[in-house]
Amino acid sequence: MTNLFLDCEFNGFGGELISMGIVSEGTDEFYEVLELSGDTWYHPWVKQNVLPILNKEPVDQFVFQTKLHDFLSKFSEVHIIVDWPDDIKYFCQSLITGPGTMISIPRKMTFEIDRTLSNDSSAILHNALEDAKAIRNSWERKQ
Repeated sequence: MTNLFLDCEFNGFGGELISMGIVSEGTDEFYEVLELSGDTWYHPWVKQNVLPILNKEPVDQFVFQTKLHDFLSKFSEVHIIVDWPDDIKYFCQSLITGPGTMISIPRKMTFEIDRTLSNDSSAILHNALEDAKAIRNSWERKQ
């Protein structure tokens, strides 16, 4: 089973997913930024702390899900580790393509929320990819 470390940025409490970063224990990485609804209002904190450091052009939902599928297809079994439950919520929502349909996922997928992990050492705090790397580093220090 491969450990994957996940972080998401979203538009305030309960808001739309903005970006997702996933890193493996090795060198595999996934990072995408989503286009939001045309008339989306951004939470002031998000506007100040997340949007300026996305460092990637947004893609639509179809492209996002296609790239997520391509990334996940590298693994037969994954254990996804996060430091906050919303990350799992947004990840699972990203798997769904329509009523009763989803992208293909590894045959076994488990989740772990470890509140002792930290993204404090992130190279770019609140950038989902860099925060996922920091969570991985925090986990590795505990091993």
